[in-house]
Amino acid sequence: MRSTDLPRFACPDWWDRIRAGLTPMATVPLNEARAAKARAFFDRLRLPDVPGTPTLAEACGDWFRDILCAVLASEDPATKTRIVWELLCMVPKKSSKTTYVAGLALTALWMEEAPNRQMLLVAPSQNISERCFGQAQGMIRLDPRLQAIFKVQDHLKSITRRKTGTALDVKTFDTTIVTGEIPVLTIIDEVHELGKKAKAAAVMQQIRGGGITMQGGQVLMITTQSDEPPTGIWRTELQKARAIRDGKSGATPILLPVLYEYPAELQRDETYWRDHEHWPLLLPNLGRSIDMQRLLADYENNGRVNAEAERIWASQHLNIEIGVGLSGDGWCGAAFWEQASDDTLTLDSLIARSEVITIGIDGGGLDDLMGIAVIGRERETRNWLAWAHAFADPKVLERRKDIAPALQEFSEEDSLTIADTAGRSAGLVALLRRLVDTGLLPARDAVGVDPNNAAAVFEALAEGGVTADQIKRLLQGPALAPALYGLELKLDDGTFKHGGQRMMNWVLGNAKVEPRGNHLMVTKQISGRAKIDPLIALFEATILLSWNPTAAGGPSVYETRGMVMV
Repeated sequence: MRSTDLPRFACPDWWDRIRAGLTPMATVPLNEARAAKARAFFDRLRLPDVPGTPTLAEACGDWFRDILCAVLASEDPATKTRIVWELLCMVPKKSSKTTYVAGLALTALWMEEAPNRQMLLVAPSQNISERCFGQAQGMIRLDPRLQAIFKVQDHLKSITRRKTGTALDVKTFDTTIVTGEIPVLTIIDEVHELGKKAKAAAVMQQIRGGGITMQGGQVLMITTQSDEPPTGIWRTELQKARAIRDGKSGATPILLPVLYEYPAELQRDETYWRDHEHWPLLLPNLGRSIDMQRLLADYENNGRVNAEAERIWASQHLNIEIGVGLSGDGWCGAAFWEQASDDTLTLDSLIARSEVITIGIDGGGLDDLMGIAVIGRERETRNWLAWAHAFADPKVLERRKDIAPALQEFSEEDSLTIADTAGRSAGLVALLRRLVDTGLLPARDAVGVDPNNAAAVFEALAEGGVTADQIKRLLQGPALAPALYGLELKLDDGTFKHGGQRMMNWVLGNAKVEPRGNHLMVTKQISGRAKIDPLIALFEATILLSWNPTAAGGPSVYETRGMVMV
């Protein structure tokens, strides 16, 4: 396909560009005079925290100048209007992105001729916002000419261009930062951290509201990868950027992606990304702010301390996405989870395709999820088909603000129900009645339950029509160890399928495994405060289905094969 046939900002050869040392972004038409003006101003800025205070002409790589020009000088050749309204750059840690965006912000402020506008440089924490402001402030104080152009107000973290009155305000991300404002440019540093903030999506919508006014408003997001599975607004923005980059979005997107990352298959290949010969591909600032020998020493001395440290190190320095397939000390079956996904698999289709069903339920307190998992054995193929759901009390959203965006996302996916105690119980009862009515549950050992703190679960089982003989008490720990090994094998050989729920992907990323005697175990205690309840429920249902049950009143598996046991 010719480049002219591609959707705007699509860059299908992004990996080839990275390997060639080029910026992984689509070619953007520029107003060359404006681009030259932006480069000239940006290049004369000096680094205030480096010995010798070198200019950005010396200290900054061309990769960031490509971003600078795309943001400040893009232009449709036909209409002479801007075409890059948003840009997302994901680049590894220590690439001087905070310093560079401070320089870009000053350049944008200098080039904006309209009076009394507002620009924002937003960071997720006070420390980062203070560093952003400190870099911009330091650049101005190094140059008397810049001091004549800009007025710096330290106490307000504000920089104003004297000629126009347009101000650059450096702020910490908060739900009130843009109330009543329509910024002409908003720069967001470390946008991945916003995935942990409950109302980030609403604030982003406010920021983007400036883009539909006559004056327009641009958004530049620059970040490393998250040090945990992407959730919330960060997951949304990352998925959108990848879709645009790969040509799978609309014909005329407004967001330009610049993503320094390995292809997904290489991110899952630990032997590949652990080989430091491949690291320079993702380090556009190598030789400037990044020294290869120091990076290697940091990896050997800090990154390889344990599996968890390596996961975090790789996410920050190589943009490796943590989650399924990159679970470190997680369950080995997670590496095969994605390949077992079947997007057409729902609870309805599972029931329709199955000859017998087992259930696992893992309850908990108000700070926990209640997880339920259903596994059906498919007729003819005898493949296992899995579906899961979780219930959460609204109090969890307040008590665990760090995971609230993820839970809201799963609620929208309909893989999680947010309800009070009565609502959770009613939802579980309705689900159990539906499954009991199928006639596919075994007469004995049909529902596995962890008996600890499960009084409400047992009440729901009785109300849902589950008999005492159908309940099997399964304690977490050694009793579930066979399920870890059994599911790993079935995932690997392709005889286990699931519905591809994002909720379960997140749960698998939370799970931690610990050797205990001759067994490996996944428990809530090992995994800490992370939520894994639906996975525990899945292991419980696995144990029961591995006992080769038949549906109550139905023929045995041997009779269906034309055999009779004597």
